[in-house]
Amino acid sequence: MRVHLILSALLCFISFFNSCQAKSTQEPLIIGIDADLSAVAVEGGVAITRGVELAVEEINANGGIHGRTLKVITKDHRGNPARGIYNIEQFAQMPNLLAVIGGVHTPVVLAEIDIIHAKNILMLVPWAAGTPIVDNDHSPNNIFRISIRDAEAASVLIDFVKSRELSNVALVLERTGWGRSNLESLTKAAQDQGVNISATYWINWQQKDFSEDAKAIKDSKADSVILVTNVPEGVVVVDALAEQGLSSLPVVSHWGIASGQFASQLANPIHQHDISVLQTFHFHHQKNNKAKQLLEAYYNKYGLIDAAAIEGVTGLAHAYDLIHLIAIAADKANSIQVNELRNALESLKDIQGAVKYYEAPFTKERHDALWSKDYFMTKINDKGHLVTTGKK
Repeated sequence: MRVHLILSALLCFISFFNSCQAKSTQEPLIIGIDADLSAVAVEGGVAITRGVELAVEEINANGGIHGRTLKVITKDHRGNPARGIYNIEQFAQMPNLLAVIGGVHTPVVLAEIDIIHAKNILMLVPWAAGTPIVDNDHSPNNIFRISIRDAEAASVLIDFVKSRELSNVALVLERTGWGRSNLESLTKAAQDQGVNISATYWINWQQKDFSEDAKAIKDSKADSVILVTNVPEGVVVVDALAEQGLSSLPVVSHWGIASGQFASQLANPIHQHDISVLQTFHFHHQKNNKAKQLLEAYYNKYGLIDAAAIEGVTGLAHAYDLIHLIAIAADKANSIQVNELRNALESLKDIQGAVKYYEAPFTKERHDALWSKDYFMTKINDKGHLVTTGKK
């Protein structure tokens, strides 16, 4: 009788285990989004989320990954590194997590790198540009990026300054890991190309006054400013320059000010300023079929809008491509395990994305998919929208 009870219990356990296992292989795979959805880079966070959602809808419509649908779960880090770490800890507890998509802020992603690797999670980065995010000294490296890389951005920004016959530039950088990353790369690029950096000025997050530094820029006779900030701080800087009579001083900006409604927050109309912005994607620049497919899907889901008016469009396209790449990697690996997915991502070949045709988006040694040849400059038009200029 006792043996019979033991056998019955064992059979029940096996049945329960098999039932749980079957359920786990049928549940949706999770794409986590860890981004700023309520603070200083909301538009960038929304754009990233929409890029993920549009890619997920396309993948699910084609049968998902290994017959399993994808589900998007968003968490708002509000630009706070501690909250970002907490979000990663929460995602790590989800048994069906496929990958986490990062957000706009370099300091948040930098703070998350160690826990990403400790928990062996894949992170896909569609915006944060700090060079150390990818060059993070972890091996194997679990972070893959389609975005600007600061070390590459510097040469493009300095080259653009030089192409406009400007040679005495002031740097205005946010006082974060992103700003420090750019100081190093901009200093080197300026030295290499014979451009003088007259001085470097720092601005803190949520700083409201830049008047003394703006006066110092005026007194230095700088003929241009390279700006590395997000929208709130960028507005403070440009308004302070205008107060010094420097509205027309050329401002060559990293793409941080493209993450929100920059032009509408300025004290003066945008046409009074000379502002150029670094970009990697624009629907008027990329005209391949995948980009057209993305734009049509955007219209269908979020409504018709001037393509130039889509805010944070780079985050939209980068996130869209990253989700498609990890789906292709899962098919190639015939697995959703992190180690196999990482290896597959590092060996992908010949894929048409919305941003570009990727001959090899990543390799074991290179986890950045975009380089300086993929960047170009845009201007802000009278409507506050970024428009292409035809210049790198």
